[in-house]
Amino acid sequence: MSARVLLRERPNRAIALATSSHVLIFRHVTSSGSHTGPSASTTSVHSSSGSTTNGPRCVVELSASGKTDLSEYKTITYSVHGTLGLITVENDVFLCVVSGTSKAATVRPGENIQKIGAVDFHCLNSSEHDHLLHDDINLYNTDTLDEDGFEHDQHHQGRKEGTLEHPCLALRKLLSGGSFYYSVDFDLTNRIQDRSEDASTFDFDTFDKAYLWNSYMIKPLIDFRSRLSSFEREALDSTRLLTSAIRGFASTITVPASSSPARSAKTGLPSTLTLISRLSCKRAGTRFNARGIDDDGNVANFVETETVFWSPSGTCLSYVQIRGSIPLFWEQAPGLLPGQQKITLTRSAQATQPAFDKHFEELMVKYGNAHIVNLLSNEKQSEIELSSRYRNHVGHSSLNSRQDETASSDHGQLQETDYDFHAETRGPGGYQAAIMIRQYIQDSVDSFGYCLTETSGNTAEKVAELDEAFRSTIILQQQGVFRTNCLDCLDRTNLIQTIISHLAFEAFCGQRGEKLSPDVLARHGSLWADNGDALSRIYAGTGALKSSFTRHGKMSFAGALADARKTATRMYINNFADKGRQTTMDMLLGRLMGQAPVYLFDPINDFVTSELSRRSLEFTSSRDVKLWVGSFNLNGRSNGINSDLSPWLFPSSLPPAQLNPDIVAVGFQEIVELSPQQIMATDPSRRQAWEKAVKRTLNAAARARSLEEYVLLRGGQLVGASLSIFVKVSLLPHIKNVEGSLKKTGMSGAAGNKGAVAIRIDLDATSICFVTAHLAAGFSNYEERNRDYWTISQGLRFPRHGAIEDHDAVIWLGDFNYRIGLSHEKAKNLAANRDYERLYENDQLNLQMVAGLTFPHFSEYRLLFPPTYKYDLNTDNYDSSEKARIPAWTDRILSKSKGNQTLRQLSYSAAQSLRFSDHRPVYATFTASVRVINEAIRDRLSKELYAQRLAAIGRARTNSRSNADTLIDDLYSTSSRSSSPSLQDRGDDLLSLANESGKGPLPPASSERSKWWLDGGMPARSALQPPLTNGGASMVPNPQRPANPFGPTDKPGWIPKGAANGGAPALPSRHVGVKLEAEKPVLPSRPADPRASSTPSSTPGSAVPTRKPTPAQAAPPPVPRKKPELTASSLSRPTSTVAISAQQRAKSPGGKSLMDDDDGFDAMGGGVGGGGMSGWAPLKPS
Repeated sequence: MSARVLLRERPNRAIALATSSHVLIFRHVTSSGSHTGPSASTTSVHSSSGSTTNGPRCVVELSASGKTDLSEYKTITYSVHGTLGLITVENDVFLCVVSGTSKAATVRPGENIQKIGAVDFHCLNSSEHDHLLHDDINLYNTDTLDEDGFEHDQHHQGRKEGTLEHPCLALRKLLSGGSFYYSVDFDLTNRIQDRSEDASTFDFDTFDKAYLWNSYMIKPLIDFRSRLSSFEREALDSTRLLTSAIRGFASTITVPASSSPARSAKTGLPSTLTLISRLSCKRAGTRFNARGIDDDGNVANFVETETVFWSPSGTCLSYVQIRGSIPLFWEQAPGLLPGQQKITLTRSAQATQPAFDKHFEELMVKYGNAHIVNLLSNEKQSEIELSSRYRNHVGHSSLNSRQDETASSDHGQLQETDYDFHAETRGPGGYQAAIMIRQYIQDSVDSFGYCLTETSGNTAEKVAELDEAFRSTIILQQQGVFRTNCLDCLDRTNLIQTIISHLAFEAFCGQRGEKLSPDVLARHGSLWADNGDALSRIYAGTGALKSSFTRHGKMSFAGALADARKTATRMYINNFADKGRQTTMDMLLGRLMGQAPVYLFDPINDFVTSELSRRSLEFTSSRDVKLWVGSFNLNGRSNGINSDLSPWLFPSSLPPAQLNPDIVAVGFQEIVELSPQQIMATDPSRRQAWEKAVKRTLNAAARARSLEEYVLLRGGQLVGASLSIFVKVSLLPHIKNVEGSLKKTGMSGAAGNKGAVAIRIDLDATSICFVTAHLAAGFSNYEERNRDYWTISQGLRFPRHGAIEDHDAVIWLGDFNYRIGLSHEKAKNLAANRDYERLYENDQLNLQMVAGLTFPHFSEYRLLFPPTYKYDLNTDNYDSSEKARIPAWTDRILSKSKGNQTLRQLSYSAAQSLRFSDHRPVYATFTASVRVINEAIRDRLSKELYAQRLAAIGRARTNSRSNADTLIDDLYSTSSRSSSPSLQDRGDDLLSLANESGKGPLPPASSERSKWWLDGGMPARSALQPPLTNGGASMVPNPQRPANPFGPTDKPGWIPKGAANGGAPALPSRHVGVKLEAEKPVLPSRPADPRASSTPSSTPGSAVPTRKPTPAQAAPPPVPRKKPELTASSLSRPTSTVAISAQQRAKSPGGKSLMDDDDGFDAMGGGVGGGGMSGWAPLKPS
């Protein structure tokens, strides 16, 4: 069902998707509103980038076409096929609609798959981009995308000034590229075996979120749908406007009845062969930007491919395979030459095992047993290392350790076959020799089986005639899955998966007593070749290599030339275009730093969120984690690797409680000699040797104390600077999102002799960042060191978790090279005398931090150890060479945490006994208070609060509308459920609609005692009462107490009523100093400045004439009077009055203030002697 896109500019911008039966309206909210038609369901949405008043807001409304006035709308697109959702780009909210589609596949009758060919982005809150809406785009050109995902080519320079391109151009190009598919007939995110025949197409809970690429954009509308009544939900579903999109490949080819392995004798109709590949969005990315696994067990380039064969007899075969990057923590740098594309394993085997096990445990739950087919080379050193680690993890997998020890390894839950594809196909047989892999996997093919379904009733004629969904029964289920990988999971993987699919198809035909005809095999191979090309274009930018063989069964010369061209194109795209493509993918998935999501404004949810924040202690706890942090400049020495490092890692001066840290962060500088040859490249061998030495010392001490051992979490190196993080094994399940990054500062960023290495982790709900740095050397180069700090702090960024300052806790360690501004001899003498205070007063880092020029807001523990630089080797003597370098604390550890609560430093010192370098290693211990969120309790509490709030609103709606706890959410969502007209933009013009009766469930008018916007019937006025004496008598404020509440006094604040003024009631404290005198004349006017004194002045030139009171005006003798009650109304403008000037006040007849009460008290705070007129006059009728 197609829809039209309608636009209304005034009074408020609105965009509508109109079908023949219903209209879905997205309206921008301004300060004014208007009524909508009756029977409309409305919910407000806004961007979370700002509040509901500052950020862009809109209202989503569903109503019947015949009951909606669309006369003010104009049609801007006559045919769209649904919406992918809402997204915020540059603080504007955009609605994404599918404007072009083509039919890609038909899995079974009534189950059609559409390929998205074009999308449009309509801005809900601005018309600024409308003129760029229909600009033509090149669907496949990515050369002009910068790293932010936007065009920068010259073609766009001549566009309308002020806006060079549409903000969503990169997204539009991505979504229109032919790699996205959707279906309005069935759940495309799940394979046939996992699909529920009775489930709604739009039941978001049944979608496999791993394959739903528009989940970030469509979620607001799915939430909107969940709030509707069952009738309205069915109406929305009937429009087929909500679209769930996958990315990958889908295609169907026809198999003639004559060659079909499941012939239909009755109809003679052809069968269909369909291939569906679903690319996971969990670790989505381009070739060199997404490699390996993450802490949640998601791997890069993970694809589920389903082969579906359907025959008119009602028989349907489904066979699923998966591919995915090697599930280790590894990275690969891009490069123009193959030798430059080095592979780096970023975590130790022990630190990788939990994520590895999590990955395969999820596969077991979904697919059953898994058979790994590893196609890496046994000749390339980098691939050999990956394969070796892969085998090691399979052997140590918890899945294999749980199986029966008597069971054969060939029938375990997790099997592995290493098959060197290049070596096996190097002979004269070429790629045809790859078919020999069947001897290694045939047993698993037979044991895994396949999914087989039959149409209920086997009514072939009806199925063939009606293009509608039908019910089927699962006869067989697939019991396992092949997981195939090479390095990129593209070319070799696709060819082997084609063979495995062929073997499964053969097994299906063999059980039916049939054989696959050459025609079916040719069609099958062509389909897989198209699949390989499509997946390769997504991940690497070009079609797949070896596709000529996959398509035709042999490799031609033309195919070899095509592969060479694709290789060169990949090299260019991976090095120059993939950053932009990666950024666009992250924008689509809502993963950019600071990207503001669009979510449904639901007052109940807002209440729940507020309550959860208020009651966070119920599901949030904290625990202390001990950290040891150390830094050591090795001066290029390697002779200390075999030394005993325990004086540094486990100093005897520390109490036992600090000798068992949970996390150990070790930073080295000058780990290699900084020669001209070294500063341009990084050799990891020296770092790995030191990591082994540190780990050996840590675990030796742990075993000696019968404590838990450590594993290497991650290491990083920039030429001579390295950082390594070790953690206890028990802490691994609590650590996620481990990332590393580097920043060069040497030679203006060209060389790595100076710079920083950073590693960040999420420990439960707390983010911690460690940075080791080696800053510019030289006594007088402190300004350059300051610049190095700012370059690193602002320029170093993690791929997915922002900058250094975005973390809860940050620890800097390293050789910062700040010196002490004293002479060599004076500094030596002060150090010898342990006068560290004098040294610190002249420390450059201290002075620069005090001046705010470097490390702002960082703190450093007190320095109570000698300067750590520069020593003569193997001695405790400071530099005795001709250069006579001044002793200095060049090696430092600084920390900062948000709220100064996350980190607490316990110690700070140096290990003086390690003398093989000209520096002394420093160390610090911390306690980190880590937030732990119990998600189960939080979810349960959230559901309870939502149900309670919903029930309370229902009761309030059923009861009197005068209840003070009538809620704004009653206005936003309740009226759509009644027959009364709903309110458009009702949150912005409640006051203007308050007097219109019968227009909807408006609250009662507010009063002094009741405000409809206050929750729970709380009073608008204070209910505070004065205290009582022991006898129960009332008390009043003490008029003798000084007016300054902060001044010293021995006067009580309250006294018994009648105790002041000789039995007369005490005046309120604001009347202190005003004496009531009947004979005192009344001044004719009050000063214009209400803050000025109203007392008559005796100064010449400033006195005002006084008039004596007439007998009629004379005040009676003082009598006890009731103290005026101070209320909110008495301190505000009186009803039906206007302000008058000082001159007008003088004209008051009788000299009496218009606001004087019957006792002569001025309601604005004066008395009979405190000013004649109040400043207010009666409001005259117009």
